[in-house]
Amino acid sequence: MAKQSLKPSGESLNQAINIISEGTKIKGDIIASGDIRIDGELNGNISAKGKLVVGPTGKIKGEVDCYNVEVSGIIQGKVSASELLNMKATSKIDGDIIAGKLSVEPGSIFSGTCTMGTPKHPMNETEKPK
Repeated sequence: MAKQSLKPSGESLNQAINIISEGTKIKGDIIASGDIRIDGELNGNISAKGKLVVGPTGKIKGEVDCYNVEVSGIIQGKVSASELLNMKATSKIDGDIIAGKLSVEPGSIFSGTCTMGTPKHPMNETEKPK
């Protein structure tokens, strides 16, 4: 059963977790309004209003733009986390990072530039009236 929760912006989101399991390969972009976990492979961009978890067997080749990101697997591409990017000991990121906060465990590998602060999250911005 899906749960409702309020994000800091006050909007209600469907909190059903989307799972891409090990052995699954996806080519294309993913846009999710809730949380997502990737244990398989994604060749494309991912944008989510919730949390992205890349499991130990998960691999992403493309841009990531999510509210929170926890990485135990591999990401090749730019990573934007509005709130927190958590790099576990088994994680490997090859690309630029933009994050509100960064947590890095010993053993994680990162190659690229890192910018910390409060990045704008495109999926949380409201359209300006015309």
